[in-house]
Amino acid sequence: MTKTELVDKLAKDTGLTKTHAKQVIETILAQTTKTLKKEGRFAIAGLGTFEVVKRAKRQGRNPRTGEPVTIKARKAVKFRPSKSLKDAIA
Repeated sequence: MTKTELVDKLAKDTGLTKTHAKQVIETILAQTTKTLKKEGRFAIAGLGTFEVVKRAKRQGRNPRTGEPVTIKARKAVKFRPSKSLKDAIA
C-alpha cells in the first residue's frame, strides 16, 4: 500500500476529505520521526515498536571489485511487530 492509497482509504473510512486525511498521515509520520530522534523508541499498540539502534563500523566487500570496504558506524531504525500483528498475519 502506498501513502496515497492509505490517504484514500482513511478518507473513505472516516468521512474526512483527502486533504485532511493527508494532514493526519503527515502528522503521524512527522511525530514518529521526532519521537525517534528525541527518545529513540516509538510504540503503537497492536502494530509494533520502532526503535533506533546503533550499527557498529564493519568490514564489507565491494561487489564489483571484491575489495574490502569499511562501512561507517550509523544509526538505523528497527521495527518489531506486536504479538497481535504476528498472529493476524500467521
